[in-house]
This record gives sequence, C-alpha cells and structure tokens, in this order.
Amino acid sequence: MYLTDLTKPEVERLLFDLCEPKYRAKQVWDWLNRGARVEEMTNLPATLREKLSAIPYGGVVIERKFLSGKDGTVKYLFRLEDENLVEGVLMRYHYGNTLCLSTQIGCSMGCKFCASTLDGCVRNLRPGEMLGQILAVERDEPPKEAGHRTVTNLVLMGSGEPLDNYDNVVLFLNRVTDQEGLRISPRNISVSTCGIVPKIGLFLQDAPHVTLSISLHAHDDETRSSLMPINKAYPIDSVIAAAKEYADKTGRRVVFEYALISGVNASMADADALAKKLRGILCHVNLIPLNPVPERGLAGVTRAEAEQFSARLAERNISATVRREMGTDIEGACGQLRRRILHEIRSEN
Repeated sequence: MYLTDLTKPEVERLLFDLCEPKYRAKQVWDWLNRGARVEEMTNLPATLREKLSAIPYGGVVIERKFLSGKDGTVKYLFRLEDENLVEGVLMRYHYGNTLCLSTQIGCSMGCKFCASTLDGCVRNLRPGEMLGQILAVERDEPPKEAGHRTVTNLVLMGSGEPLDNYDNVVLFLNRVTDQEGLRISPRNISVSTCGIVPKIGLFLQDAPHVTLSISLHAHDDETRSSLMPINKAYPIDSVIAAAKEYADKTGRRVVFEYALISGVNASMADADALAKKLRGILCHVNLIPLNPVPERGLAGVTRAEAEQFSARLAERNISATVRREMGTDIEGACGQLRRRILHEIRSEN
C-alpha cells in the first residue's frame, strides 16, 4: 500500500483503522491531492503524522527540468521512489496548459518512431505515480490565481501504452476527475492507445467521457505493421471499427494520431487512401511532423508538406490539423530525455 494510491474511501478506512476522528480523513485527502508529504501536513497531530510516515508514500519528485527557448514548453524528468525515471511535458496553449504524462516506465509496444520503447517496459506506473506527475508540476509552477490549476488539460501520451496498464489508468482517471480531488474535466483528458482492440471496448464502459486518441500512422496493414508491431495482432480495420463504435456510442469524436514520416506515409496518395479509410467516422486527424529520433533513422516532413497533407484530407471532408512542433530543442519526443540520462548514469558507473 502507498499513500498516494489511496482513493478517498480508502483514506477514510485507513483513518478509521487508526482510530482517528472522521474529519481527519478529509484533511489527509486534501493534503494528498496537493502533493504534500506527510511532514508537510501541518494541521495533523504529530502522533498521526508518525503513523502515516510508517506507510510508504509512493510519490514523484522532479529530477531535472528543461525549458524550451522557442515556445515555453517544459520537459520534466521525474524520479520515482524506486529510483526509476519517467518523463512529462508541459505545453502551453491559449486555452490552458496541457501536461503530457507517462503511464509506464518505458514501453513494450515497439513502435519504430518512438524512443520510449527502445529499452522495453520496466513496469507499470501506479495511479499515485501518474497523479504525482501532475502534482509535481503544480508545485513547481503554482497557479497564479487561487482556486485555479496550472495543469488544465491532460494527455496520456508520454512513455507507455495506457491500455496495457488498464486497471491503474482507469483508477487514475477516476481519481483525477473526482469532484473532491483534482476536478479535471474528463473532456479535458485524452488517452492515446496504439490500438489494443479488446481494451478499447472495455474503455467504452469505464471511461466514456474522455477523448480517445488512436495512434494510426498508416492507412494499410503493410505500412502500419512495419511501424507498429501491434498491428499484427489487431489489424487496421479492427482498430478503426473499434474507434467507430466508440464514437457512435459516446457521441465524441475519436482523434487519430498520424505521424508524417518522409517516404513512408506522407504522400498525397497516402492522404487520399487515409481519407477513404476514415470516411463515415466521427473523427479528427492530428497530423504530427515527426520529431527526429536518431536511433530510428526516420525523418519527418516539412511544415509546408504537413499542411498540404492536411488540406488534402479537408478536401475529402476529413477534419485534420497539424500539431504544433513543440519541445524539439529539449528532446520533446517520448523517451529521448530519459534514455539519454540513463546512458549518462551507466557511463558514470
């Protein structure tokens, strides 16, 4: 048991078992949702703080922080209590600040354009460790106005495959949207998956109000399988069918992530084929000029080429936008920073 993983009912049971008054549970719960360590819970009696200190905390601290000189994006390297490292990225938009957080340490999906999967998956993150990434950022950059949050939007698109850590991710989503917790609207949360079809069906029941994003990156099985090994288990047509069911039943459009890779999937013919594949689905295509990952030898397209691809989709009545290129000067792509720091540590040892 870790304090940061506890739900409000679990905190209440814990304080009951410790023979504490009922109101203490709310005090502890409020502190935990501010990222406070036990020693910082100053309105608790010393005897209770001593009891709570005997329970593993399970928190997250900022190991390193890098600020982009181009767009204000912040790349965080977080250290967990077992000394493992994960990444997060705070991106600033006119409508608020979006935190891209990790759900696993590394990843086992093997996507060819992603650095986070190069060393495989170490383990799943617990709910409190996902929450801890938000709270660490909030404490690092406190909101300017009382009652507001620094982090207004979440995307579960950092290291890891969220649906491969299904139970913990659902518990985290329940916690972060709790009206007695962080109170982040589900409509401000996007969860990205490479397309684990059975879990998308479950997700429809367990988290129907968040935005489902699917890493598509191709319009045919041959290309997608060469980029994403998961496609061999769940071919593209089954992924798109699951996305359509999600959109039809929730009334919320599905976002298809599509990294534009020069010479692979970024021609006008590719745009035409993609538009045909997605016709009739309530969806939006998020086009991503690929952040360079030297270990993979893949190159992105120019911004102008990405805009041409987007315009071609629009001509065929498929909603699309080109994502802003953010954090390229601070290793913004998933897994790049963690991988570099780990290599530095290994070299020192």
